[in-house]
Amino acid sequence: MRRNRHIIMTQHTTHPLPIAQHAPWLAPLAGYSDLAFRLLCREFGAQVVCSEMVSAKGLYYKSPGTELLLETCPEDAPMVLQLFGNDADIMERAMEPLLAAGYTWFDLNMGCSVRKVVKTGCGAAMLCDVPNALNVARTMVRMAGEGRVGFKMRLGWDAGAEVYLDLAKGLQDIGAGWVSLHPRHARQGFSGQARWSALEELVRALEIPVIASGDLLHAEDAVRCVRQTGVAAVMFARGALNNPAIFEEFTTLMGGGSFVRPDPEKTMRILRRHVTLARRHCPDKTALFKMRSLVPRYVKLFPGARHMRNRLTECTSWETLNELLEEFFTRWQEQGADFEPRHILAP
Repeated sequence: MRRNRHIIMTQHTTHPLPIAQHAPWLAPLAGYSDLAFRLLCREFGAQVVCSEMVSAKGLYYKSPGTELLLETCPEDAPMVLQLFGNDADIMERAMEPLLAAGYTWFDLNMGCSVRKVVKTGCGAAMLCDVPNALNVARTMVRMAGEGRVGFKMRLGWDAGAEVYLDLAKGLQDIGAGWVSLHPRHARQGFSGQARWSALEELVRALEIPVIASGDLLHAEDAVRCVRQTGVAAVMFARGALNNPAIFEEFTTLMGGGSFVRPDPEKTMRILRRHVTLARRHCPDKTALFKMRSLVPRYVKLFPGARHMRNRLTECTSWETLNELLEEFFTRWQEQGADFEPRHILAP
């Protein structure tokens, strides 16, 4: 049962975004970065969180389910609401009620390469029409105010068609607050390797903050990225899905500390806390379905993870999920003595 539905209140509009000093961000994750997961990541040190991407057209036409993606609460601030859409007029109409409701920080998705998004000309497809991308961006900045809108992009649609430098400079000129770059081409998806040298090039070219995304699967990856590229902040996506404690681990490493990974007891605490937040803030069936997809990510480093994933396909109640978790970690304690955790030091 869902409880505590909220919208963000206007008293949070003056809160600055902690972009500098290598703040760890939670990336916008379609299907995952809901209110419950954002609050969980905050508890582990995420300084800024992003919503799932929300369709501007869906907001304008009041499509069923779109409003659920807007749920937030005061503990969620500062939250960046990510929108996608390639029509400046519809974007303006979609943002009007959001601003009236008190949403302050926005992001335009120009990096999603999923087919159902790009076939509508949105997401990474906007990299194929830079003038229109800048037109939509200009509308968003005019509506929200200079410095309150960021833009998440890729290098370009394909190799040989890179537009990230010119586009980012244009975004800076119209008042963008920051630019997030996943340094792959759209057609790559997540294949190949993120080109961190492009992040370094973007940092040199811009005066506004650059946020790194792509191949930050572990805290030590993000530390290397910061030191190699000079980015202002890092944005965890798949790394956070696998381990919400990555924000805490990154901050520890940046401060010269160390930590131990994996830690089954800590993983169990994370899972239990996520279950609590999901049941509090999500529809019951939706929450259980999401936990069934996330648990295998959390436990994949431990013996028996494949067996656990197979058992979860038959899980239809919270009681069953709890029993599976208890069984899994009890077996780990009994049989996992030979599985040595890694002691992680700053690279």
